[in-house]
Amino acid sequence: MKLTFLGHSAFRIEAGGAVILIDPFLRGNGSFEASGMAWDDAVTGATHVVLSHGHDDHIGDTVEICKSQGAVLYATYELGAHLSSEGVETFEPMNTGGTVERDGIKVSLTDALHSSSSGGRYLGNPNGIVLRGEAMPTVYHMGDTDVFPGMAHVQDLYQPQVGIVPIGDRFTMGAEGAALACNTYFEFQTIVPCHYKTFPILAQSADDFVSAIGGSGIDVMEPGATITL
Repeated sequence: MKLTFLGHSAFRIEAGGAVILIDPFLRGNGSFEASGMAWDDAVTGATHVVLSHGHDDHIGDTVEICKSQGAVLYATYELGAHLSSEGVETFEPMNTGGTVERDGIKVSLTDALHSSSSGGRYLGNPNGIVLRGEAMPTVYHMGDTDVFPGMAHVQDLYQPQVGIVPIGDRFTMGAEGAALACNTYFEFQTIVPCHYKTFPILAQSADDFVSAIGGSGIDVMEPGATITL
């Protein structure tokens, strides 16, 4: 499996014949734009677009990607229905706790402690995302969230090997909360921090998180970088 960080909370996962984009906020994402990676390179071949929630810095370019690539959207019902009205052609409606399997990839939505809206419109529950498939380790993208005890159930149900963890503070966990979540509830083999540095009001580096977690297996990725897992 190849995992590419596209800046902020956006990721591209290539596994088997699937190309999965998570929270593809690219245009207007200064981290992505500074990476030097072309928009076409980030989105070409996308088969799945999976959204954690409905804030604009996570919806991003979803409609354009789904239309241009023929990708299927996976999102909570209200969010997917809204984006279908904006031009998304194929939508798998979901909600917290649900799993959809398509093209060898299982997409599951978990709890997250956050909100979800765009332009004042309520867009359903915020979620974390679990991805599973034969050609990939199990990936848990926490979405935007605080640490909460229900994370123990995510570990029990899915045993994720890769954790994508928001650390930027203000809108999500900061360094200490994110480290507590990882150390208390999970047995990740690889931890990738996200949702920091994109805007001035967020934490500007992962240094405090790396220090707080005090363990190994942390991969601080620069936008545009790819790792193979």
